[in-house]
Formats: sequence, C-alpha cells, structure tokens
Amino acid sequence: MEKYYVLKEQAVPEVLLKVVEAKRLIAAGKAASVLEAAEMVGISRSSYYKYKDDIEVYHQTETGRKVVLVVQLDDAPGEFLSVLNAFAEFKVNITNVHQAASVNGVASLMLVLETPEGVDYLPEIVKRIGNRNGVHYVKILAKE
Repeated sequence: MEKYYVLKEQAVPEVLLKVVEAKRLIAAGKAASVLEAAEMVGISRSSYYKYKDDIEVYHQTETGRKVVLVVQLDDAPGEFLSVLNAFAEFKVNITNVHQAASVNGVASLMLVLETPEGVDYLPEIVKRIGNRNGVHYVKILAKE
C-alpha cells in the first residue's frame, strides 16, 4: 500500500516544484514538449520523468457545499452572461453547466455551484437572479 503525505510548499524540494510547473506548462500548451518545459523551469528531462507521476498539486477547496440550481431565461444574447455575473458578484464557483435546447425562445440551464462554508447568501442570489429581466424561473433543486 502506498503512503501519501501532505506538505507545505516550503517543505517540498525545489526539483519537485519545478516538475509541477513543467507539467502545468505542458498542460497549458505553453511548452510543446517535455524537453522544452524542463528547460523552461531549469530541470533535466530525466528529473521530469523520474518524478512526474509522484507529485500533484493539492487543491484544497474552501467551499462548503454544492448547490444545484435550475434557471429558465430568454434565449437572447447577453442573458446567460448576466446570470453568470450575478454569481461572480457573490464569489460563487460554478462547477458545471448544462443547457438544454431552447424551446419557444426560452433556455433552460442546470448549474452546479459551490458556495463558501458558513455563508448563506443563496436566497439573495436566487432573488437577484429571479428579479432580472429575461429570467422566467429560478429554483434550487438540491443542496449538499
């Protein structure tokens, strides 16, 4: 059985941090090859290959709960963006969006949101979105 450890960045050897950066460069398309990424971060290609499968960045989420929301709105330019801006105002992370085919000029969206722990401004978000021109319906389907 493999053992895993969680370390603060300051405790991680520099070569491993450079491997993580090289992987990020490759994934983002900023380096065309392993050799190019390794050269960009200042490690050897062999160091990259030696450690590439052994280190990943730990993404700790500070979010507390998931919320599934349904929104029906006019299928018109800018309407969806205005709804997204409402979430941005509250610093809510949208993790998934599903849009059904528009029917009679009305688009139906299902959004999965992550809201911060200990903060309950969901009713305010629903109210603000529901009061926008072009929004027909907003409902919370599920909360975690």
